[in-house]
Amino acid sequence: MIIDRYLVREVLKPLGVVSGILIAIFVAYTSSRLLTDAVEGVLPTHTVLALVGLRTVIALEVLLPTTLFLSVVWGLSRLHTDYEMIALAASGVHPARIVRTVGGLAVVAAVIVAGLSLYVRPALYGMTYWLRAQATMDADVRRIEAGRFYAGQRGGHVVFAERYDQEHDEMENVFVHSEQNGVVRVIHAQRATQRFEPNGAQVLVAFDGYSYRLGMGEGQDRIVGFRQAEVLLNTETLTPEYRRKAATTRKLARSGDRMDRAELQVRATLPVGTLLLVLLGVPLSRAAPRSGRGARFAVAVLAYAAYYNLRMVAKTLVDKGTVGTFPGVMWVELLLALVVAVVLWRMLRGNRWTSL
Repeated sequence: MIIDRYLVREVLKPLGVVSGILIAIFVAYTSSRLLTDAVEGVLPTHTVLALVGLRTVIALEVLLPTTLFLSVVWGLSRLHTDYEMIALAASGVHPARIVRTVGGLAVVAAVIVAGLSLYVRPALYGMTYWLRAQATMDADVRRIEAGRFYAGQRGGHVVFAERYDQEHDEMENVFVHSEQNGVVRVIHAQRATQRFEPNGAQVLVAFDGYSYRLGMGEGQDRIVGFRQAEVLLNTETLTPEYRRKAATTRKLARSGDRMDRAELQVRATLPVGTLLLVLLGVPLSRAAPRSGRGARFAVAVLAYAAYYNLRMVAKTLVDKGTVGTFPGVMWVELLLALVVAVVLWRMLRGNRWTSL
């Protein structure tokens, strides 16, 4: 048990560093993309922070197996380069014991990834889509950057303000375009402000302008001047569209759609891929004493990149109908299982399993 705990500790020590680096990179990348929407007034700041948090948790299903795989390679390669593996072998520790200890970590990681992939990820994707739709519907037009056009949900309204007077909380030289049932309405006002009703409705109050109604061939076009006019901005109903990433695993299992089946296979095979990847890290960590660990780590990175890209290619082939739902995307895990079996057999052959 002392040896097992020591091996686990050596693997988990770099896990915190590697996972911290990858999570920081992911958060920075996601934030940079979403903050652009916040600056342009498309998303409020609190929604951006919520989306970054949700996407980070969603990414854990990929980050966890990646970091554990790289940590196994990094931690065990140090034992090889510092002669500790030789010392363990001289003490009667069978290589299969190393595999068994790392395999225990792999099983725990696979169970966590299964929960994330099958249940947590679709729920969080649903929350992500809902937040985006809600933010788009409820966008405060006063956050729009002056001199830029803002399109509401599904292009329901287009709002433009040449200037924004922060002192009086008013927009100046305002243009509003809307279209409904083939009728185009354009409002041009000198000033405008926004009012929120108790029921959550958002109303744009325009002052001193003209309203243009264009019937698009009906012959009922008209122009009306006004001192004050009101435009209801969030007239759309929030009806979330079907997104297979947000669909429950049970719903995907009952679906006969080819792309739904591909999504289900991606979720189901990810825990298997996690288990196989972590086990692959054991033979990939073998290095000559006093040699650098960088070469082994680089090989591990390339191996993971090849596996990840193959998964993406397999899913694309199924989505396009080039490959049927069987084998679907499962052939990638089958290929990985074959590679793991071969390299483990080569590492363990000639050793007595009875010495465990």
